[in-house]
Amino acid sequence: METQSLFSGFCSSSVIPSSKDPRNLLTSSPPPHSYPSCFIQWNNRVSFRPQCFPASQRLRSIGRLECKNSLEKESKVVSGKEDSKPWVKRKRLAVFVSGGGSNFRAIHQACVEGSVNGDVVVLVTNKRACGGAQYAGDKGIPVILFPKTKDVADGLSSDELVNVLRRFEVDFILLAGYLKLIPVELIQAYSKSIFNIHPSLLPAFGGKGYYGMKVHKAVIASGARYSGPTIHFVDEHYDTGGILAQRVVPVLANDTAEELAARVLREEHKLYVEVTAALCEDRIVWREDGVPLIRSKENPEEYY
Repeated sequence: METQSLFSGFCSSSVIPSSKDPRNLLTSSPPPHSYPSCFIQWNNRVSFRPQCFPASQRLRSIGRLECKNSLEKESKVVSGKEDSKPWVKRKRLAVFVSGGGSNFRAIHQACVEGSVNGDVVVLVTNKRACGGAQYAGDKGIPVILFPKTKDVADGLSSDELVNVLRRFEVDFILLAGYLKLIPVELIQAYSKSIFNIHPSLLPAFGGKGYYGMKVHKAVIASGARYSGPTIHFVDEHYDTGGILAQRVVPVLANDTAEELAARVLREEHKLYVEVTAALCEDRIVWREDGVPLIRSKENPEEYY
């Protein structure tokens, strides 16, 4: 597939005119100049799907646990009676990828099928021709290039990216194989709302230079008997943010790096969808010592 780019240079903070909400743009063959210059156009189509519902915000405590950005549950009223199932705002997600984006695809599919109370509203990538960007284009998800570099002159700066994500009303940012360090401007703008998945049991085999097959080769060479994916909050450094969830995968005696990678990746897809579902249902809580936990959906008194 050939990429058709609408990039025309720098993308300023006014890239999306204030008179036009990006979610209200039509998908039916609009003129090219109607799109901001920071979007990649795929198959002459860029779509924005409005699925955001209002909800008031409040902070609450449960014993020794404190909810992170907990949204007040608003009950539906039918014939003057409250529905037994409260609803919360459907979350708006931005996903960052650098490669094939298999975790991105798993998350997007879960959103479409309804197991995640959210929608991927924009994809950010540093590689315009990567598989994740092609998939997003095929699904009508806007694609943005970041960061701006000598080789990617039409990419966004950090401040421009923050402005664009705010225009999309993004609630959470999910890194899914994005290989660039996240700038401090974005971390400050989305405090405790950026997550990454890493293919080892952090803090082991993490940090700068540990990515992809390099991780699995290092695990096997170390003699470790177990590995598995870790989902953690993102801070200013590689793989050092608070751990939110992990899943254990055995390292078999005769494993190759490719075999271990495939086994870990299968668990990544499951774990990232489960964590994304928890995020979108406001089930992330914080222990007094700052450790993040997930409240069980089946039993609200249990955490993991």
